[in-house]
Amino acid sequence: SRMSNFSIITEFLLMEFSSSRELQVLHGALFLMIYLTALLGNLLTCAAIITDPHLHCPMYFFLSNLSLVDIGNISVTLPKFIVNSLHGVQSLSLLGCAAQMFFFLFFAATEFALLVAMSYDRFVAICQPLHYSIIMTPARCLWAAAGSWLSGLLYSAVHTGNMFRLPFSGSNVIDQFFCDIPHVLQVSASDVLNTEFALIVVSLCCVSCCFVFLITSYARIFSVLKIPSVEGRYKAISTCSPQLLILILFLVSGMIAVLRDASDTSPIQNLLVAMAYTTIPPLLNPLIYSLRNQKVIAAMGKMIKRIMVVLFLLSI
Repeated sequence: SRMSNFSIITEFLLMEFSSSRELQVLHGALFLMIYLTALLGNLLTCAAIITDPHLHCPMYFFLSNLSLVDIGNISVTLPKFIVNSLHGVQSLSLLGCAAQMFFFLFFAATEFALLVAMSYDRFVAICQPLHYSIIMTPARCLWAAAGSWLSGLLYSAVHTGNMFRLPFSGSNVIDQFFCDIPHVLQVSASDVLNTEFALIVVSLCCVSCCFVFLITSYARIFSVLKIPSVEGRYKAISTCSPQLLILILFLVSGMIAVLRDASDTSPIQNLLVAMAYTTIPPLLNPLIYSLRNQKVIAAMGKMIKRIMVVLFLLSI
C-alpha cells in the first residue's frame, strides 16, 4: 500500500482556516493590518536610527539590525498567507516552500544571534559602564552583527539543504499557514528525517548554551540592581525585562513547534503557536525597543517633520 500511495510532490497545500469565503477575506484583512503595523514600526525605527547621528552607537546599531531582521522575518510568511486568503487559494510550489523555509530559518537564527549580542551590550553598559567604550568598539559591533547574519545564513542553508535534498512523497497537505520544519518533515523521506533529527538535537544544544549565556548576562544585570539611584534601578529593569520576555516567548514557542507531535494538535493550536514565534516578535519589538525610548521617538519626530517639509515644498 505504501508503494501504491507513492507520488512525487511538486506543490504543497497550506492550511485553510475556514471554508467560508467571507471569513477567508476577514483573515486576509486582519493579517494585512498586522503585517503593515509591524512593517511600519520596524521601518520607522530603522530610518530614525540611520538618519539621527545621536543614535549612532552600539545599542541602536544592533537595534537597527534587529528591525531589518524583523522586516524580513514577517515578510517571509505573512504576505503569501494574506494573498492566499484574499484569493481563496492554498497552493505553494516546492520552490516557494524551500524559499520560505530558507528565509524564515535565516531571519529567525539571525534574530536569536542578535538578541545574544544585544544582551551582552546591555550587560557591559550596566555592569561595566566605565569600560563600555573600550569593550564595545565600532569594529567589534560590526563583527558581532556580521557574525549574527552569517551564522543565520549557515544554519538556514544546512537545514534547508537537508530538507529538500530528496523528493517528497505521500500527502502534500501542510497544517500550517507557511512551510515550517515539523509539518514538512511529515512528508519527508526517512533519510531526511533521521538527519534532521540529529540537526535539531545539535541546534537545541547550541540554543541552550546561548540561553544559559543570556540568562547569566541578565542575572548579572539584575544583581547590579544594587545601583543606589531608584532611576538607575528602574532603567536597568525596564531595559532588560521586555527583552527577556520576548526572547522566552520566541524560544518556548519555537521549541513547542519543533518538539511536539504536529499531527496530534488542532489547526488553531498550530496557528497560535506559529503566530507566537513568527508574528508577535516583529510586531512587539518596535514597541519594546523603540516606542518606549525617548531618543528614538525624538529622532522619529524629527524625521517625520523633515519628510512633511519636503512633501509640502514638492506640492507647491
